[in-house]
Amino acid sequence: MAATPSTMLDLGTPAPAFSLTDVVSGRVISLDSFRDKSVLLVMFICHHCPFVKHVHAELARLGADYAGRDVGIVAISANDPAVSADDSPEGLKRMAAEWGLTYPVCFDVTQAVAKSYQAACTPDFFVFDKARKLAYRGQLDDSRPSNNMPVTGADLRGAIDALLAGRTPDANQKFSIGCNIKWKAGNEPAYYLTPAAHA
Repeated sequence: MAATPSTMLDLGTPAPAFSLTDVVSGRVISLDSFRDKSVLLVMFICHHCPFVKHVHAELARLGADYAGRDVGIVAISANDPAVSADDSPEGLKRMAAEWGLTYPVCFDVTQAVAKSYQAACTPDFFVFDKARKLAYRGQLDDSRPSNNMPVTGADLRGAIDALLAGRTPDANQKFSIGCNIKWKAGNEPAYYLTPAAHA
């Protein structure tokens, strides 16, 4: 079954700070890395999840389409690599190359960053405005691996484009759906649903 979060960060929440290493470049990435950008997209993804694989081409298109625009993008994986080696730093580096991801891809080894964002599944998306207040949290679009709907990125792109145009994104936002984040044993956050509710 697919996972959905039991709670979501409130709109207007300040972006939680982080300092993580980009598995490709070795650079340390933080909120300050995007200080010159008016919009920041933080996404939680992984290599092995079929929901992420389903949208991987759109994830690459996001990087290409917003390159040179006033948008910062960072991808974070918090999955325990003991569950799947594809989600190790080496696996994520391979993912970035295979999928053509042009933005930083970071590994959250302690899973603390994922917890601070209340990330629950992969993929999960968070968009922050110039003041780094949360303006969107939810799905990429309505496409799922089993529903034959095209992957367009419509919901996420709509939020980003609204902010770029100086508008507030629609507050009617849909939960993201995907594989649950693979928490280390004993490290599951309070907002984590029962295992029976997860993929």
